[in-house]
Amino acid sequence: MRFGIVILPQFDRADLRRHWAGAEELGFDHAWTYDHLSWRSLADERWHATVPTLAAAALLTERIGLGTFVASPNYRHPVPFAKDLATLDDLAGGRLLLGVGSGGTGFDATVLGDDVRPPRERHERFVEFTRALDRLLRFEEPGSGGISFEGDWYTAVGARMVGEPAQRPRMPLLVAANGPKTLRLAAEVGDGWITTGTEEEDAEAWWAGIAELSRRFDDAVESVAATGAPDATTTPDAPRRVLSLDSAGRYSLASVGAFEEAVGRAADLGFTDVVAHWPRREGIYAGDEAVLEEVASRLASLGSHGSHGSRRDAPVA
Repeated sequence: MRFGIVILPQFDRADLRRHWAGAEELGFDHAWTYDHLSWRSLADERWHATVPTLAAAALLTERIGLGTFVASPNYRHPVPFAKDLATLDDLAGGRLLLGVGSGGTGFDATVLGDDVRPPRERHERFVEFTRALDRLLRFEEPGSGGISFEGDWYTAVGARMVGEPAQRPRMPLLVAANGPKTLRLAAEVGDGWITTGTEEEDAEAWWAGIAELSRRFDDAVESVAATGAPDATTTPDAPRRVLSLDSAGRYSLASVGAFEEAVGRAADLGFTDVVAHWPRREGIYAGDEAVLEEVASRLASLGSHGSHGSRRDAPVA
């Protein structure tokens, strides 16, 4: 079991080191930040940009994996974003984890003057976005004239990444998915699957939903393997399974006991990685940093839960 912490992009220069370097010192395997222009109840609070935040994190740390939780096509084009990501991965020495999702229907979907897309269009756009990133981040062969593609949503003409990928064949691509089509995409293209579960407020109903999603992902992986997925770019033998623990109607770091229980249940369902949020002073994810520190002191023993092995996998990404 590997353990991650989400650090919201709300901290100025003076606090960046305390949080990002602190996550590494506490022993977390990976640290993430949201990829939004603004977010829900925090829309009127301080909120920094994702790429420079992760660039700073890359230079403040040495071991910990760094990731987007999660990037979406709501306001991004795959060509400039792929170049941003490749630069980040180089700065981090090959520690970047790319989490991608189809994008919500909130602020990010309308801030550039666009209408909220219906579910079918959002899915089709997401598939094109994800496959384009997968191709771009593998880089072009020297002398190939760059990478070109033309789809319904995105076009590239001789796009060039320059240099070599910091990770081969590219950084890990983790696809956020709950529906059958996106679960299939995660199994075909991704190196792993991310989920926050359903919208259930009741914790037991949420865990039941997680169990069902896990079974559906198993089915998608088996289906891809059985068909050979001729159009797939990556078909991992053992994809990573990443669960955000803070969507179950309660905050996982409300207490050490709550966190340990959530980790155990996630491990029993086959998840390889869990993610919690750094405690905030008030509002959403409000909590006590003393709980975070106590949990961090127990990560090694928690990582040996079940049959999923040690959490000490270097390099982390």
